[in-house]
Amino acid sequence: MKISVLDFVSVVEGGTVAQALEETAKLAKLAEELGCHRFWMAEHHGMPGIASSAVATCLAHVGQATSTIRIGAGGIMLPNHSPMVIAEQFGTLDALFPGRIDLGLGRAPGADQRIAQMLRKDIHSGAERFPKDVVELQALFAGDERLPMQAIPGAGASPQIWLLGSSLFGAQLAALLGLPYAFASHFAPAALDEALATYRANFRPSDALDRPHVMVAANCYPAETREEAELSASSMDQSFVALRTGTPGRLPPPVPGYRESLPPAQLAGLTAMRKVSAIGTGADVRASIESLVERTGADEIILAGSTFDPEVRRRGLAIAMDALAGL
Repeated sequence: MKISVLDFVSVVEGGTVAQALEETAKLAKLAEELGCHRFWMAEHHGMPGIASSAVATCLAHVGQATSTIRIGAGGIMLPNHSPMVIAEQFGTLDALFPGRIDLGLGRAPGADQRIAQMLRKDIHSGAERFPKDVVELQALFAGDERLPMQAIPGAGASPQIWLLGSSLFGAQLAALLGLPYAFASHFAPAALDEALATYRANFRPSDALDRPHVMVAANCYPAETREEAELSASSMDQSFVALRTGTPGRLPPPVPGYRESLPPAQLAGLTAMRKVSAIGTGADVRASIESLVERTGADEIILAGSTFDPEVRRRGLAIAMDALAGL
């Protein structure tokens, strides 16, 4: 079982973007030392607590801090971009860090509808064009001579392309194109089982992949005690509630008993959103991840879990990797 890390380059209350990027590099280096397989970052926009909007730039930073771990986008929101630009960016990364680059692609905007205005893009049309843009991106990396122009860098590069999803659409497209599929169950778990069944039932082998390959995301908060784990998780709980209520901000400090303080409707929403989670001691985390793997048949697990104190995240990752050894 391959275990990987998803990081949001979290900007905490009282902190700076520069500090967040420094902590991300430390986390990536530790993930490599602990034997994690991949280190991914995701494209979000206009969110004060997330500094990974320029994913390719962040990956270059992390690549310089590491030497063997795969690094990648989990993911790039392709409707926001020209396939040519993404081919150039990830072709450059592939040249800098050969054999280590992953390119996960999603069709959500990574922000609310204001992003269309700011990017001067028709996001709705971009989402409809997403399947064609994925195929065009593959052609750019392949150096297809039928294209009017080659991507340089890009042509001949070989980042591993993934499709991401939180619904059935991504599962269907990944199956059709024969690509590996990553499901965002760390924040949208409702369609997890149906999406994986759809992907596997409709998978067509390709040059990239001869059989279905699935990665499932889980929130992971390991600690010496369950109480400590619940406390560290409360920072991200607060961020989720703030996002859903239209008041996103920087990652706040943990609050004891936060969930118990929520009104029933907000607690229900948070509980549904955080359903795929592993919170507690190392033994608790192993039991939760084992159950998730048994349920989904996942080939890989990617662990999310921003914490206010970066040292808590690093210590937790060490606990998790020790607990999951031999899974």
